[in-house]
Amino acid sequence: MNILFLDWGCFGKVDVVFTLEQQGHKMFFFEHADYLQRISSDFEKEFDAFVEENQIELCFSFNFFPALSAAAKKHQLKYIALVYDSPFVMLYSYTIINENNYVFLFDRQEYLKFRKMGISTVYYMPLPVNATIIDFLLTKEYDREKLSAEVSFVGALYHEDHDFFAKLQGISDYTKGYLEGLMHAQMKVSGYNFIEETLPKIIVDDMQRIVKYHNEMYGIETLEYIFANYFINRRMTAIERRSLLTAAASRAKLRLYTIDQNAVIPNAVNMGVVDYYSEMPYVFHNSKINLNITLRSIQSGIPLRCMDIMGAGGFLLTNFQADFLDYFIPDVDFVFFEDEQDLANKIDYYLEHEEKRMEIARNGHEKVKQNHSFEKCFDEIFRMIS
Repeated sequence: MNILFLDWGCFGKVDVVFTLEQQGHKMFFFEHADYLQRISSDFEKEFDAFVEENQIELCFSFNFFPALSAAAKKHQLKYIALVYDSPFVMLYSYTIINENNYVFLFDRQEYLKFRKMGISTVYYMPLPVNATIIDFLLTKEYDREKLSAEVSFVGALYHEDHDFFAKLQGISDYTKGYLEGLMHAQMKVSGYNFIEETLPKIIVDDMQRIVKYHNEMYGIETLEYIFANYFINRRMTAIERRSLLTAAASRAKLRLYTIDQNAVIPNAVNMGVVDYYSEMPYVFHNSKINLNITLRSIQSGIPLRCMDIMGAGGFLLTNFQADFLDYFIPDVDFVFFEDEQDLANKIDYYLEHEEKRMEIARNGHEKVKQNHSFEKCFDEIFRMIS
């Protein structure tokens, strides 16, 4: 089958291309500057020519893009979208209902939200992982000193450009107090996010007075969704990550691998960013403990970072996410913490109990290797769309 791959610098490209080519498909890479636009005549025109020239039979992308969905529908082509970002506002575009769509969401709660709205083109599927790559990488030379840690955290701290909440300069004291109280309450709760449903109109209107968000009539995303997920949940994540990482660094040697080069956590070492393919798996494999602190907009799903950690054979210590319990066993395949004190205690325990830590890492690695490979993922996807 001739498959169009929307090429936009996404994670996972190498794994998808390798898997699909091994399954006998031929990949064609389509790029366009307007891929993030909800509607684009230029995108559609170039897509038409590309499809005809290469006799495309199916379209694929990481994340969902309305322009691609509409263009594929015109040619009666099925469109597979494997979504790994959250939040991802493009999901709320009108094109989500196109009957040619097969949109796979990794967060069960988000999937159920769309299903309750009557949208039948979305499906639930945990993210796949390449759990064999580490075996290949370990045969290569690499910077062991840089890519090893006692405790590591790979990810953004949501400083500066990531902090949309900082743009709300000028909101009323009432709004500021309400949001601070709301965030304080939410950060005491794991497993359920109530931010979006507890934003009253008076608060939303005051935030909109400053930000002036518009969806240009191409989607159904609400202001509550935008402010909850892109502003408030990100700010909460920044607060949580700083607090939890500070607690971790007080108990062990913590290394941060982050795009936020100016980020400072007391007693931690900022190692800068690592490449997703050539460096990050080494960090996961060579860290005694890998921390995950989930972005608050991911309600129940297993983040890509967790799958990557287990895929590289790393020991995973994460906050609780309900979807884990459908596929993995706590304290057997991974470990979760409940709060700062529990995090600190578990860091102490698993640094002292190396055999138990390594057993859990092996279990998690074997489970993702057997059950969540790209091969199994696409076997299931093609079974569903056939």
